Amino acid sequence: MAESYMEKIERILLSVEKPGRYVGGEPNSVVKDKSAVNIRFAFCFPDVYEIGMSHLGMKILYGLYNSVPDVWCERVFAPWPDMEAKMREHDIALYGLESGDPLREFDFVGFTLQYELSYSNVLAMLDLAGIPLLSSDRANDDPLVILGGPCVCNPEPLADLADIVSLGEGEEVSIELFDLYREHKRQGFDRRKFLRAAADIEGIYIPSLYDVEYNADGTIKKFTPRDGAPAVIRKRIIQDMSKVYYPENFVVPIIEIVHDRAVTEIFRGCIRGCRFCQAGYIYRPNREKDFHTVDMQSRSLCDTTGYDEVSLSSLSSSDYTELPELLDNMLNWTEQNKVSVSLPSLRIDGFSDELTEKLKKVRRGGLTFAPEAGTQRLRDTINKNVTEEEVLNTCRTAFNGGWTNVKLYFMLGLPTETLEDVEGIGILSQKVVDEFYRNPNKPKGKGVNVTSSASTFVPKPFTPFQWEPQDDIETIHMKQQHLRNSVKSRKITLNWHDADTSFLEAVFARGDRKLIDVLLRAFEKGCRFDGWDEYFSLQRWLEAFEECGIDPKFYANRRRQYDEILPWDHLDYGITKEFLIREHKKALASETTPHCRQKCAGCGANKLTGGVCSVFKTKYEERS
Repeated sequence: MAESYMEKIERILLSVEKPGRYVGGEPNSVVKDKSAVNIRFAFCFPDVYEIGMSHLGMKILYGLYNSVPDVWCERVFAPWPDMEAKMREHDIALYGLESGDPLREFDFVGFTLQYELSYSNVLAMLDLAGIPLLSSDRANDDPLVILGGPCVCNPEPLADLADIVSLGEGEEVSIELFDLYREHKRQGFDRRKFLRAAADIEGIYIPSLYDVEYNADGTIKKFTPRDGAPAVIRKRIIQDMSKVYYPENFVVPIIEIVHDRAVTEIFRGCIRGCRFCQAGYIYRPNREKDFHTVDMQSRSLCDTTGYDEVSLSSLSSSDYTELPELLDNMLNWTEQNKVSVSLPSLRIDGFSDELTEKLKKVRRGGLTFAPEAGTQRLRDTINKNVTEEEVLNTCRTAFNGGWTNVKLYFMLGLPTETLEDVEGIGILSQKVVDEFYRNPNKPKGKGVNVTSSASTFVPKPFTPFQWEPQDDIETIHMKQQHLRNSVKSRKITLNWHDADTSFLEAVFARGDRKLIDVLLRAFEKGCRFDGWDEYFSLQRWLEAFEECGIDPKFYANRRRQYDEILPWDHLDYGITKEFLIREHKKALASETTPHCRQKCAGCGANKLTGGVCSVFKTKYEERS
């Protein structure tokens, strides 16, 4: 008797690392009757299981899609290289975890793009699934490949790969896309007609409907829509966070994952306007979920998953206007049930004595803050709006509250940065250590540990620094060495990110359609898991660039002019180019901009919510 597909999979599992990544069957996973569904969606996360299963967006959309009776959404993760090799050796195509069915049998194969260095995994997963890599090579009955996530604010490096790109938040637009698909399926599906019709849905970008012309110097001359497609595509957002779908349970992994806990989203967007931070711009405007809803959803998730920790997710947790009420309500059940609450992304200027007392009751572990730069001049340049005094006061408050471990996040290579700014990182870290030892209320018998991490600045689309060059690799290495020399205390642990990977990230963050040739060549050379040190090879990538006749420094290390057409200029994320230019000029003058609740800076995002950005402004003013 011939061996079945699932038997093939089971036979190789004991020969690979962590077979639990590939078996499915976890608590709360959804299995449906194939004969009873009309749309099958493969939700692909182009990284390993432990990373993908920690991602909140996948949890939300997995639950939403499966709440629709005739839709079955399954999870797919990038197989680790040992598993990919075994799958190719035994002719096993990439499959959905819930059914074990090959991806070729699905209607949609969707990828969430969280990180530019996952692009090679997208190609590897499509190839392993037996799906043509380029959209132009796919037949009428091939799955539709859809891309979403923060990286699609510039999808152009993958434009020739994608059938559909979903801009912005996916809860509502996905359902509209499924409705359209059902209609076309009933009429006899025609791929081209469906894609043209999908282009009329707000938030849907169909790259094949747009032609790109280039100038002799390699810059973009113009984008031209065809067949009546819109000239500008606007992202989708959710208007009411308290009413939008949120899952009552999560799939509970059977192996340990990176963030193994319940997660509740408390708001989207950010009021701050840090000029390097893409998320702070592309997720605008700020929209909060009311604290009763957050409390109810958090308790439900802990009940249905068994987790004893819940994380309150946002870009800046201490900016949540109902945080005191939320923590008071959650204390009513978290203390009794021994559930800890974590608040990631705390602002330095939002850490009060009152918050300290509440956090001592609901959370454990260290505290993390992000000064981002070592000197006040550079913090003003990036619009961090945090002073050294505030940093030290916050650390003093934390030490008074019993904390002894503090993590500080900085960046190297920020625009206008000097070696004095780099040295300032070590100086500020030492001042935090000194603050601990001069504090009379410090925990008895304990020392302090300050971990200072310095990532490399990457210029990103839709930020005021989108025109700035990235420091070249040699300069970053020099600055890292200078930073190392500036740290003298053993109480300070110094970490930094690899400059080579940051260089490639910058290339693809601001890349155009010409980069698809490089991606294909790098994939052929074996590039996979480029975000992992053990697999990343800059040399292989540089060979791919050279063989394609493309200079990566053109994308990473070149300053743009304001009048240059950028690869993402035909996409509307709510932020106007005029606003970004104003902010860039203020950055070069080290001038700050007040945050959104203090004064509207006119970024343009209010058009997405009918003229109102912050419905909680009055409450914030009352507290201030």
